[in-house]
Amino acid sequence: MTKDKIYDPFEGFKRVSGMWEKQLNGLLYMMTDNNEFVRLMKVGTESHARYMELLRKNQELMAGLMNIPTKKDVANVAKLSVQAEEKIDILEEQIWNVQDSLSALNKEHVEMFQELVSIVKQMKVEYHQISQDLEDTRTLKAEIQSLKQEMSQLTDIKAELASIKNLMHKGKGKEKELVLTSSVASKA
Repeated sequence: MTKDKIYDPFEGFKRVSGMWEKQLNGLLYMMTDNNEFVRLMKVGTESHARYMELLRKNQELMAGLMNIPTKKDVANVAKLSVQAEEKIDILEEQIWNVQDSLSALNKEHVEMFQELVSIVKQMKVEYHQISQDLEDTRTLKAEIQSLKQEMSQLTDIKAELASIKNLMHKGKGKEKELVLTSSVASKA
């Protein structure tokens, strides 16, 4: 019995690419092992670096004249935008902290105002009570003054009664004298 093999084109491509890779690696190894090739590559890369630097400077000069942003400008803008975003984040955190502290202060102020309102109400009640007490005191003072006047009148009346009583005692004494003198005169 024969083994049926199915032709796989990818397997053939894989073998060919593997062989090319080995040959190319061998060629590169042999070239890099050569001092002259290494010196030539060094000179070539240095000249390429100078050419690229000159090209970059010319691009920047032309972009500056034409007012077109360069890769460096775009990088700077990206860096600045990242820094601005970081600063905005920091400011947002600070704003949140300020809002939190303001809300706490507002709560404290509301509590303080409520306390002040209750104190003012209590003072108003006490004021009305004191004004009522003051009114009562004024009424009592007026009554006391009227009582003093009445007492002074009573004192005056008492003094008059005492003087009348004295007069009456003197009058009785004179009557007795009169009676005595009249009885002595009738006996004689």
